[in-house]
Amino acid sequence: MFERILIANRGEIALRVICACKDLGVSTVAVYSEADRHSLHVRFADQAICIGPAKSSLSYLDIPAVISAAEIANVDAIHPGYGFLSENADFAEVCEASGVRFIGPPPDVIRLMGVKDRARAAMRDAGVPTLPGSEGCVGSSEEALELAKQIGYPVILKATAGGGGRGMRIARSPEELPALLVQAQQEAAAAFSCPDVYLEKYIESARHIEFQVLADRYGNVEILGERECTIQRRHQKLIEEAPSPSVGNELRSRIAGALREALRACGYVNAGTVEFIMDGCGNLYFIEVNARVQVEHPVTEFVTGVDVVKSQILIAAGEKLPDILELPIQIRGHSIECRINAEHPVTFAPSPGRITGLNLPGGVGVRVDTAAYAEGVISPYYDSLVAKLIVHGRDRTEAIARMKRALDMFVVEGVHTSIPLHQRILSDPDFVRAEFDTNFVRRFAPQK
Repeated sequence: MFERILIANRGEIALRVICACKDLGVSTVAVYSEADRHSLHVRFADQAICIGPAKSSLSYLDIPAVISAAEIANVDAIHPGYGFLSENADFAEVCEASGVRFIGPPPDVIRLMGVKDRARAAMRDAGVPTLPGSEGCVGSSEEALELAKQIGYPVILKATAGGGGRGMRIARSPEELPALLVQAQQEAAAAFSCPDVYLEKYIESARHIEFQVLADRYGNVEILGERECTIQRRHQKLIEEAPSPSVGNELRSRIAGALREALRACGYVNAGTVEFIMDGCGNLYFIEVNARVQVEHPVTEFVTGVDVVKSQILIAAGEKLPDILELPIQIRGHSIECRINAEHPVTFAPSPGRITGLNLPGGVGVRVDTAAYAEGVISPYYDSLVAKLIVHGRDRTEAIARMKRALDMFVVEGVHTSIPLHQRILSDPDFVRAEFDTNFVRRFAPQK
């Protein structure tokens, strides 16, 4: 087991990793920017090192600065959390070259999964269902038009190195496809320094489903069920739940079997999430692999009893999955997570600032993952996440009731938050009936 781990991240995920390390008796080292000097992950780590100014490119994304901190603290491993350097294959390689274990997939696997068209091909070859689309990147408007004619409109253009909705365009006719291809390529080049895009069939009324996976270096792969992540705005998730109310046992088992074979063939190691889109007929199609821990991992932890972050550390230390998991994995009850963001609940405008008052909900089946505290600051330099509110119930009905109660008791003063929006969503009859798609949140957008 490792003696000392550096957490190359901030906020609630840094605290989450610190908690897992403390459970394992592992010493922790936090890194922080000048803007995060008074953050809780700095306070609760055993050691903290400042790595630069507020701008993330000069601190949390500065690989030499992070590696220097690791060498100064003499750590055995680095946990990257999510975001920042978590899916940076170069960073993973530098860690290993420096004699520090990267708590995540191998660099070559990160590279494979980071190029969306290559990952799609690897999954398709292993029997995982994929949408009709291009074999690789689309090089010209003529090629895009011919392919779109074959598979039928609408189609979607996606950046091969993309994420977060950037480098994506939906074309509903051949007249608009050439111009949208250029736009997608330009946005991809600006956002990811790579203009390559691929094309696939676009599903209009879709649901977003993802499967949590764990894999060790000995070829053991476990699927910890799926999460429903359909409630989102601008491709950013707002509410997640597990299990998905739209996935039955037969479909769950079939996809899990295909994923085991696919991930084993790819040499996947550590935690990851495989994302799918579901059409109106209940068919699942592969989207991408997130080669890291996800923001919404707590709902999986609630229904499986598996500590995903602790498992990451143990896998990186060389443990085998049969030795660290209680197999077979059982799904118990239902869990829902709301991402509480510092933004206006109607206009969605960011709302950074100082928290002047804070009351966190509690009670049976309620968990709050947060780095917020009274008089703490929600910085304009980073993402607007204030807290993740997670509940667990015997079934979805109880989980919804528990979440509504927890939202009513969650008080954040000094900044606007998305709590009122979550309350409206949880009370919506279609949400209660689990009848929604990725366009659901549009009904709560301000009227123009």
